[in-house]
Formats: sequence, structure tokens, C-alpha cells
Amino acid sequence: MSKKITLFLPYNGYGYTQKTVASFLSSGQVEEIYLLTTNKDVPEIENCKILFVENLLSAATMKEMIARSATEFTCFVKQDTLLELGQFALERFIAVAESTSAGLVYSDYYEIKNNVREPHPTIEYQEGSLRDDFNFGYLYLFDTAALKAIKLDNEYTFGGLFNLRLKISQQHKIIRVGEFLYSSIETDERKSGEKIFDYVDPRNRAAQIEMEQVCTSHLKTIGAFLKPEFDKINFESGNFQYEASVIIPVKNRAKTIRDAIKSVLNQKTDFVFNLFVIDNYSDDGTTEKIEEFAKMDSRITHLIPQRKDLGIGGCWNEAVHHASCGKFSVQLDSDDMYSDKNTLQKIVNKFYEENVAAVIGSYLMTNFQLEQLPPGVIDHKEWTPENGRNNALRINGLGAPRAFYTPVLREVKIPNVSYGEDYSVVLAISRDYQIGRIYEPLYFCRRWEGNTDSALSIVQMNNHNFYKDKIRTFELLARKKKVKSGK
Repeated sequence: MSKKITLFLPYNGYGYTQKTVASFLSSGQVEEIYLLTTNKDVPEIENCKILFVENLLSAATMKEMIARSATEFTCFVKQDTLLELGQFALERFIAVAESTSAGLVYSDYYEIKNNVREPHPTIEYQEGSLRDDFNFGYLYLFDTAALKAIKLDNEYTFGGLFNLRLKISQQHKIIRVGEFLYSSIETDERKSGEKIFDYVDPRNRAAQIEMEQVCTSHLKTIGAFLKPEFDKINFESGNFQYEASVIIPVKNRAKTIRDAIKSVLNQKTDFVFNLFVIDNYSDDGTTEKIEEFAKMDSRITHLIPQRKDLGIGGCWNEAVHHASCGKFSVQLDSDDMYSDKNTLQKIVNKFYEENVAAVIGSYLMTNFQLEQLPPGVIDHKEWTPENGRNNALRINGLGAPRAFYTPVLREVKIPNVSYGEDYSVVLAISRDYQIGRIYEPLYFCRRWEGNTDSALSIVQMNNHNFYKDKIRTFELLARKKKVKSGK
């Protein structure tokens, strides 16, 4: 039986690589093994060839891999870590690839933490899975013929693998095997709440610029790229009692709701505004705290919805479609606080200055005592007037606080969910309208143990990521339709 796989494996000289190599060789499926390294002093490993590269994930490395692979399949391991194959794992990868004619196959896997094996399921790949950090696990199995048919025309330093898999997706299926086919050691043991801001860390800016270039090129190829041409807005339409309404959905935030409300009531503006606090059946004393404020200040509308099936998005809809909602609907989370007394004025000014349908600000990451936490200011500078709405399909968040021209928001509607509802709405609005950006911090995003995303399980993270990929898929199809129609 001929061996069907050429393996490309990161190598920094660690001893566990020999165990990984042995695991692959024992399968009987591997013809050649290339050890990818940037270090010319690493010891050789028997039955392996050393291949020096400048960057593991660069376009040059991908080209070298494609050129050297002479077998039916090409296996690429993304990270230098111990990798132990499961029973007949490579045979299973190959069988699925052959039966589905997939260009890329990946699988679920086990993580080894403190000598304990824990399951790490992945999620299904969708057309909207455009995140450069989509988790395929550590092991990619490519159809070599599909690889060799790809034209890798840019010399990306960081985005080579991202470019490669998007190119594969344009012509071939990407298939997930929902089975735990190998085990690996997880080296990043941070909580989910610490990982989610990696893509806006200023230290990663150069890589993010490349990822934007890769994704934008892909959108152009598949007919989903939108030029910076936007519909105009007439802000004189409609009859609003208030110029702006701040909207705070809340459930069981007795520890933080007072600070949030105070930061709104302290705003100084040259227009009238009000505040909606949508209390989604709190039972921890939050309701009583809101009532105290509402009795003292007529600007507060304390709403307890009749419906009991509402998520955060549904609570937003209750306020947005209320008769007293202002011309502009402005977000504040119940955990957080506006950074100064001028936040609301700055946001409303931006609508008129740039004729935009939504405004997204920036915020400062802090602890509960308002002391700055890494990475500090989250400003999402990747959202540019020229390409922001295209790049928005690649990233997993768009910044805050968010504000909307209410007539447009009433037309779009907000999904009745408690995660990703804001992302969905901004994507939909940006399909037709310009989004304004304020790059100075407008509020304090307080991280504490009560945050909903502070320490999510793998299953919860997967559910969130799958939903956002689905939202991206919906939006991608809508944009293809828009481009095709020319409207």
C-alpha cells in the first residue's frame, strides 16, 4: 500500500517532537516528514528533513510546502506542540477526504492539561467562517492537487495559511470530522475573557493589516466586496420628543447598575435625552435600585417587558420601538460606565458631522476600581471609512459604545439573542450606510468575575463562534446579492 501523506511539522528543537514524529510514522500513512524551523541549530531527527523558514504561517512557507509535497495528501501541523494520533486517525482523515472530495479536512481533538485528557470539539465551517482565528485544531489535511491548483500571489508574512484556506474554500469543500482524532497539549491557558481581545492588541497590528488584505481579496473574488459608496440619511424625518435615548438592558446587576445609571444622568448635552433601563426580571435587588433612580429623575423609563422570552437584543427592541425612544439610540452595558460627561454629546455630534447611520466608539479596559487592564484602549482602528464594512466580516467584534439612528434600527430589527446581536445589526446597517467611528475612549469596560464572557467553557465559546459565523454567512449572501444586482 502506497503512503498517502507528506507531513509538515513545526520544530523548535524540543524533545517531544520525536514523540510526535513517532506517532505519525507508526500510522504507516506518512511518506515524508519535513520539520519547519527558524533555528539552524536544532538537532536532526531520524527519518525527517529539516526545512528552514522565516515564518511558519507565511506565504513563502505555504509555497514551499506545496512545492515539496508529492503525495495525495498534505498534512500541516499549525503549532509546535506534542501531538498524539488517535486509533487509525490518519486513515479516518484520508477516508473522509476521499469520500467527500474535500480540499481541507479537520477534526475535533483532545487537550492534555495536567496529564488529563479533555475533549475540545471544533465547529462546522461555513461560508461566513471568515475569521482568521477560526479554530481548525492543530492538524490540517489538505488535498495536494487542490493545493497545487492554487495561485498564491502575495508574499504575506503572517497571513499565508489564512490566504491558503480561503483560496481552498473558493473551489473545494472544507469538512469537519466530529470525532476526537488526536490529542495535543494546550499551551494557552488564559480564560476566555482574556483571549477575546487578542485581535485588537496593538502588538498584533501588522498581522491584522495583512489579514484584512487577505480577506478583502477573498471578498472581491467571491463577489461580496462592497465599495465605499453609501446611502444618504435625512435626519429631519420623523417626529422625536428626545434627541437621544440611552438604552441599558439589565438582569441581575445589583453590583453595577447604580454606576451605569449615574454615568448617564451626569451627561451634559445641548439637547434633551432620556434613559431606558429594560429590567429583564432581575431577582437580586437590581429592580429596586432602578426604581429608586426612576422616582428621582423623570428622564428614566424603567421597563419590565411583558414577554419572558427576551434576550439582550429583545430588550433593546422593547426600547427602540417605544413611543418615547429618541432619534438616536445609544448603548451602555449594565456593567460599564461612560468615561466622562461629554460622551453622549460626542456621539450625537458624529451622526451629523459624517451623515452616518451608526456610530461606534472606543473604550478602556479596566478592573472594578477603574484601573487599566491589558490591552488598554480598545479602539478597533481596523474599521476605516474605505474598508471597514468589508473587514467587519473578518473580525469577531466591532467596538463600543454603539449608537444608531433609530428609524434605521427600527427597520433592521435586532435579533432576540444575548450574544452577537450588536454585531449582526451593525453588519446589516453597514451594507447600505456609512458607520461613524470615534477613536477616543468613551466608556470604561469593567472586567470582573460577573462578566458574561469572563470564563466560558469550550462549548459556550463554540456556540458563540458558530452563531457569529452564521451571522456572517447571512450577511455574505446578502452582500453577494447586492453586488450582483448593482443596487
